[in-house]
Amino acid sequence: MWWLVAAVGLGIPLVLTAMPEFGMFAVGAVAAAVTDSFFGGGIVAQVLVFVAVSVALIAVVRPLAARNRSRNPGLASGIDALRGRQAIVLERVDSRGGRIKLAGEVWSARTLGADQVCEKGQEVDVVEIDGATAVVV
Repeated sequence: MWWLVAAVGLGIPLVLTAMPEFGMFAVGAVAAAVTDSFFGGGIVAQVLVFVAVSVALIAVVRPLAARNRSRNPGLASGIDALRGRQAIVLERVDSRGGRIKLAGEVWSARTLGADQVCEKGQEVDVVEIDGATAVVV
């Protein structure tokens, strides 16, 4: 019974702090409770099961989570999400200005190069966003 109380007690900081280690300790406490209830293990066996399960989970899950986190870049939002997207030229775009349709919205635009010109209907790539102006190539 005390192991289940400990599991709930360890689950509370898991929710409050979002530290997955508390969840792994809570699973270890549940395993120790199972050892007591179903297998009749003494206190030494229960503590050993708690420690073994908790350490095994931390040793296996944390490296997997770290590897997965490093593989998945964060989601881009705002102007960062617009960089690299394609747009359609609505009005001729040159180094002084023009209009494009980007992500369903009309944007003012200018070309990256001073001698570059993009005609109406042409697809362009957004290199960066400069204020309210898209810089395209």
